[in-house]
Amino acid sequence: MNIMHKLTIRHLTENKRRTLVTIIGTIISVAMITAVATLVISFLDLMQRQHIADQGEWHVQFHDINEQQAEVIADDDATNQIILSGDRGYSYLEKSQNKNKPYIFIKEYNESGFENFPMTLIEGRFPENPGEIVLSADILNNAKVHYEAGDQLSLEVGERMLLDDGSMEGPVNQQYSLRRSDNEIKETIVNTETATYEVVGIIDRPAWEPAWAPGYTAVTYTDAGLISESSPVNASVILNKVDRSMFTHAEQLADKIGLGKERLSFNDDLLRYYGVSKNDNLRTTMYSLGGIIIAVIIAGSVALIYNAFAISVSERARHLGMLSSIGATKRQKRNSVFFEGAVIGLVSIPAGILSGLAGIGVTFWIINKLFQEAMNVSEKLTVVITPMSILTAILISVLTIFISTYLPARKASRISAIDAIRQTTDIKLTGKGVRTSKLVRKFFGVEAEIGLKNIKRNKRKYQVTVFSLAVSIVLFLVVSFFTNSLEKSMDISQGEINYDIQITSAGQSRFDEQTVHAITGLEGVTDYSLIQETFSFILMVDESDLSEPLMVQVQDDPNILEQGQYPYSAEVSALDNETLKEYAEEIGIDPSRLLDEETPRAVVVDRAVYEDIQQGKLAEIKTINTSPGEKLDLFYMDWENETKDSVSAVTIEALTDKLPMGITSGGGVGVIKIFVSEAVFSNLLSLEENAVSNEYLYLNSSEPLETQEAIEEMEESVYIYNIYKSREQSEQLLTLMSVFIYGFIGLITVISIANIFNTISTSISLRKREFAMLKSMGMTQKSFYKMINYESVFYGLKSLFYGLPLSIGIMYLLYRSMQNTFEYHFELPWLSILYVIIAVFIIVGSAMLYSISKISKDNIIETLKQENI
Repeated sequence: MNIMHKLTIRHLTENKRRTLVTIIGTIISVAMITAVATLVISFLDLMQRQHIADQGEWHVQFHDINEQQAEVIADDDATNQIILSGDRGYSYLEKSQNKNKPYIFIKEYNESGFENFPMTLIEGRFPENPGEIVLSADILNNAKVHYEAGDQLSLEVGERMLLDDGSMEGPVNQQYSLRRSDNEIKETIVNTETATYEVVGIIDRPAWEPAWAPGYTAVTYTDAGLISESSPVNASVILNKVDRSMFTHAEQLADKIGLGKERLSFNDDLLRYYGVSKNDNLRTTMYSLGGIIIAVIIAGSVALIYNAFAISVSERARHLGMLSSIGATKRQKRNSVFFEGAVIGLVSIPAGILSGLAGIGVTFWIINKLFQEAMNVSEKLTVVITPMSILTAILISVLTIFISTYLPARKASRISAIDAIRQTTDIKLTGKGVRTSKLVRKFFGVEAEIGLKNIKRNKRKYQVTVFSLAVSIVLFLVVSFFTNSLEKSMDISQGEINYDIQITSAGQSRFDEQTVHAITGLEGVTDYSLIQETFSFILMVDESDLSEPLMVQVQDDPNILEQGQYPYSAEVSALDNETLKEYAEEIGIDPSRLLDEETPRAVVVDRAVYEDIQQGKLAEIKTINTSPGEKLDLFYMDWENETKDSVSAVTIEALTDKLPMGITSGGGVGVIKIFVSEAVFSNLLSLEENAVSNEYLYLNSSEPLETQEAIEEMEESVYIYNIYKSREQSEQLLTLMSVFIYGFIGLITVISIANIFNTISTSISLRKREFAMLKSMGMTQKSFYKMINYESVFYGLKSLFYGLPLSIGIMYLLYRSMQNTFEYHFELPWLSILYVIIAVFIIVGSAMLYSISKISKDNIIETLKQENI
């Protein structure tokens, strides 16, 4: 160790307070980097485990394969496990008490399927040969039958076929609910074969069984040797390694065994949690967002550590000058600062990594139970540590410390002996440099002028504080905008599903009033909407009023216009009076105007989400360019004669982007959604005899499954579509992401406040002699505090001046990154900006007052006698 290194270590040990502050600041920075990296990995790990627990584990699926193809797939180097599965068929369930579930649906898996797909045994074991079967507990409960291990079950198993006027439409699966018409079942089971099974166990109803499925699940056994031409199976593959190369490899394997791409699929929902996507736009979005967020984290860390080293070098100015006077070279002085950074790093990086991991571990331990209950998830958040995440944290921390020490090191190398001993490097005393406007004294008093002169005279420390504040503003606003963007993207991708259960009347288009009251009065139903819907109307729209995507289509092919107009599909829906009232109040209009039958008025939704197939992204668009008060002429299309019959005109009462319960925004670029009262809707239909409408009842329930069972027990013939499971999963995903993001915001906020307090406190501490001099000249305590308050205002305004434009620029970069996958309008988070403006002045003022309170009792004479604080 050379003499410069020894002197550096001695300086660090003698200035324990400053060294400790620097070490703590660096530990906080490293802990933040480690915590964020670990949080991301742990979050993705939770999502992987939860998805596997709910839906099973597989990465690639090959459809309808034979025995030879199954062997090739199983022997492939990339294959870890192969899961064989098939739909054995349907059989009638005798004594079924649920008229919407008259079947047993028999699924078959090999041994790997039982291991990797979520099926919970209540009793017994899983099948080990094709003559054994396990039954869903719902079969026993709803059919009021009793089976035990060892019982024989004989079934007539066949294909489920839909009937249409006596003809068969083709086989259908569990995704299709039971078809009824005129209170009769319009489907049958054909091509039946007798199958006898031994019951070997009872399982819970599988999570992958749709709530509206007409068949209760039973599971039997299969393997490659049981595959035949008449009963091919699907092969779901768990890969040894999950990365982007899997897509090309799977396609090559499918081509090798003679499968077309249409018989190959990927588990996109699970793969996205591995950070793998075949969608180039989505991958670009993920990487660009990750890069921007990491850059913001590094910037915040650099600000935190840089301030500590910059202040340290400022304090060591005289020390470095003295070294220069006895022959120290620029290189030695520069390396002295780098060595200080290395020493700080050797202590802080291991401590920071351990602190970050411990902090995340404690956080998970505290919130796990509440988190599971609130989110209704079975898996726990666990700290996942990977060599890559630790190595990444170390590399980023080393890079951060190097960047943080580079500028102070350069500054140290340039300090001359005379300037350092006189301490003139940080103080600017030229008349121009400290000149202030006369308006400052006139409007704010001499205290404001002195405060502003202090800032100008101590420009370096002032810039450090402003930089710290500006970075804190950027950190908070960027992460807040990122959160809003994620929520917006989730809304777009999930289709804004806002209900749990959809009900339609079987055999008739309308519900009777008694049925509606019976269903909506069930225990657990929290709210409902009753909507009549028709897709029969055409709306002719002038070229100038078309949506942007349609204008592009018109430019490419003007022939799609009819006499300068484009035929929109007008999805006109009627809301019952109660739903209409709530909807009108939500969008801020008078509901009574919509009930006027003499002047038909409507609410038009002028925004929608559609999938741009060519660009491979989801887009939010303005569907039509019009305004309230305009009239829309509706036509009924006679497709047989290819003519349009005028129906009526409705006046636009309001344009909105809000949708009533039960309606989603999808439909395409040439579709517009219109909502009217039941009376207006009836008048529209009465003008056209062939127009047919259907009525839908949408429910939200605190207990959706129990509500469904209660409806099924009623005598009314209805179709029930319970989608709460998929909706719940979407909401869970958004909430989990929000927990991660808002946790990050909390961490950023705490670190930013610590950064600001540290910077201002140190700056005030270094100005003790200056304050003592002002007090010795007669400045009162009141004037002193007034001066400090004005300095706080100057700090706040300057930091906002730099921080807000920079934040907006980075937010726009994030927005552009999201545009690779989702398309929507750029909107600033005005509420977050307001919070930041208020918070900046509160934090700066608090930091100033806290720092002043620490030196307010110092003796003026003793302070003036001190050479170096």
